[in-house]
This record gives sequence, structure tokens and C-alpha cells, in this order.
Amino acid sequence: MLANVVAQTTQTTGGGFDVFSLLLPLALAFLIFTMFRKQRKMKQQVAEQRTQMVPGTEVMTNFGLFGTIVSLDEDNNKALLEISPGVTATVHTQALSKVVSPEPVAEEQPIAGDSGHTVPDDASSLTDPQASADRPLREETPEESVDRLNRENSRDRNDKDQ
Repeated sequence: MLANVVAQTTQTTGGGFDVFSLLLPLALAFLIFTMFRKQRKMKQQVAEQRTQMVPGTEVMTNFGLFGTIVSLDEDNNKALLEISPGVTATVHTQALSKVVSPEPVAEEQPIAGDSGHTVPDDASSLTDPQASADRPLREETPEESVDRLNRENSRDRNDKDQ
């Protein structure tokens, strides 16, 4: 079928040079090249991480479990992970997806133009200690008030029925 289409194309164009017949194989070759290149890079990354996975290294598994490698059994492809002190789990070595490196702790940086004040870690300095817990964050519209009262009334009726 493809041969018929190509034969008809060459007959209709008069046997001249067809750009499409040159671009298609080049595009296919480029796609194949990029696929193999990406696969080679991934294998290289995995091999590099495998060399870093020794007892005492903190790792993450494919399913998101963090732990420290206690021992590796290369013959049976098993790794013993310590998840928390005294708690261990045995996983397949292929489940170990990445080595977790400790992230550096960032120091608090002063805000530009703030004369040396730092950003607080929590919102405790932003809250008003005198504020009432019952005070709404914003005013209700009349429609919202009616809806709230209807919900409360229906809840009260349901409680009385039971």
C-alpha cells in the first residue's frame, strides 16, 4: 500500500525530488537517537546512585518510604532499611529510588528595607491576643445569614427527631 502511494507521488510530480521523502527518515532517525540517549543517561544516573547506596545512607523508596540502609544483600537483591529507631523493613533493591542528601538549613534573611527585622517562622506575632474566637473573619451577607440559620434549624429538627 505504501509502495503504491510513493509510486503515485513520483509519477504525479514527474519523478522530481520530493522533500517529504528526505525529511521523514531524518525525523525518525532523530527520534530514535534521542530515545537511546535519554535511556543511556538514565542508566548512568541509576548506576551512580547505586554506588552511593551503602549502609548508613539515607534513601527513599519508589513508594515514598524514607529510611537508612542497614545492610545490603546483593545475592538476593534485598536491602534492610531502618525506618525509625528499632523499626526495620526489608525491600527489594530496585525499590530504592534515590539517595536523600540533607538539605542545608537556610538562615533567616532580613527583608529589604525592613531595617533588620526578620520574617517569623510562625504566625504567632501576626495574631491579636485580644481577639475573640467568636468574631467572624468577615461580615456575613444577608443571604449567607439566612442559609446558616436554615442549616442550624434543620440540624436542630433532625436532632429532635432522633
